[in-house]
Amino acid sequence: MQANIVNLAYLLAAVLFIFGLKGLTHPRTAVRGNFLGATGMFIAVVVTLFDKNIVSYELIIIGVVVGGFIGSVLAAKIQMTAMPQLVGLFNGFGGGASVLVAGAALFEVLHMGTHPPTQFTIASGASGLIGAVTFWGSLVAFGKLQGIITEKSVVFPGQKIINSFIAAVGVVLIVWLVLSPTNEITYWLIVAVASILGVLLVIPIGGADMPVVIALLNSYSGLAAAATGFVLNNNVLIIAGSLVGASGIILTNIMCVAMNRSLTNVLFGVMGPTSETATADEVYEGKIKSTSAEEIAMLFDGARRVVVVPGYGMAVAQAQHTVRDMANLLRDRGIEVDYAIHPVAGRMPGHMNVLLAEANVPYENLKELDEINPTFEQTDVAIVLGANDVVNPLARTDPSSPIAGMPILDVDKARTVVVIKRSLSPGFAGIPNPLFAADNTLMFFNDGKKAIIEIISAIKEN
Repeated sequence: MQANIVNLAYLLAAVLFIFGLKGLTHPRTAVRGNFLGATGMFIAVVVTLFDKNIVSYELIIIGVVVGGFIGSVLAAKIQMTAMPQLVGLFNGFGGGASVLVAGAALFEVLHMGTHPPTQFTIASGASGLIGAVTFWGSLVAFGKLQGIITEKSVVFPGQKIINSFIAAVGVVLIVWLVLSPTNEITYWLIVAVASILGVLLVIPIGGADMPVVIALLNSYSGLAAAATGFVLNNNVLIIAGSLVGASGIILTNIMCVAMNRSLTNVLFGVMGPTSETATADEVYEGKIKSTSAEEIAMLFDGARRVVVVPGYGMAVAQAQHTVRDMANLLRDRGIEVDYAIHPVAGRMPGHMNVLLAEANVPYENLKELDEINPTFEQTDVAIVLGANDVVNPLARTDPSSPIAGMPILDVDKARTVVVIKRSLSPGFAGIPNPLFAADNTLMFFNDGKKAIIEIISAIKEN
């Protein structure tokens, strides 16, 4: 009877997880989805604690209190611009937890003098391998996003061969653990090898590919949790891990499609086709037209439709609230304002959506690439705020460009384009952007937030 109750509770938790994921697919239902997922996890944890023979609840309570306190402080203090780093750490903590739990389970079985079954040892090895790769890979991703280590791709001769060799060694150690499961040192050797692999897999990946990397590491953390579920023979952990792993892989594929790049190219830091490209001087010399807040305000006088294109520069400047204020001011004057959202703008999947949602921008005003592109020709003013590669027309016009074929926002087709940037520095692809020198483009060199504040003041004065 107790086993039936436990399984029914786990089934309820699994259903809540599924409905929670469903809710997270749309901003309007995201809060409810998050609540459903959290409720499912709460049910799973409580049932597991009552089902298992827990030696001491004191340590569990201490862990809940300490973890809850740290989580509450992070939730209250973290800036939305630092959300990618936090998500990366969450992925890493999930992988690290899987490593420790699987290792503790193996330690317990071996010290009881029991010969572990094959499923147990395979799952333990898989959990240690995937979990350690996730943990250390996520720490490297965190370091790149936080600026602790360089965001640029770090490559060296023979890197692919070395990574392949280390991965093969990890698989061989798992086989050895299965064949000779009486020595727990083998497990920790797997963890050590996987830790090196995790670092080497992520260091060649540049900062602009972080949306893909974060989605992939999220998938890894789910797979590690699922493997740990087989170690503990826990159905709900297997289901939850599988859901996270599958959704992470789907999101990774979506990100790769949005960049017109294969996952292999992302993982090995390859941008795409390479050839001699025009220099910045050749593209920009004598063609850049600077503007001011007052001139931009005058552009709005006869405008009927304005599109804001946010990029990582908006996140760095924390300009989402001032952008919302500017949009509200324009709407009060009868101007239609929308936001053009590129799938890989920023440093994590949905980064721009999260920032604008924090500023209470109505979701119906956020237009995805396929929806917004056909409307740019009817757009009077397009304001590009800190975006670069995702608006670079070379993706359409130059087959030899590193970003050739990448779907971009067609802002160059708007009647007037205003680009707000600190300088003419290139994006991650390292190539100049002809948009900045186009006949219909005006450059406003300024910090994103200061620029929007100045534009708002100019609109009011005008």
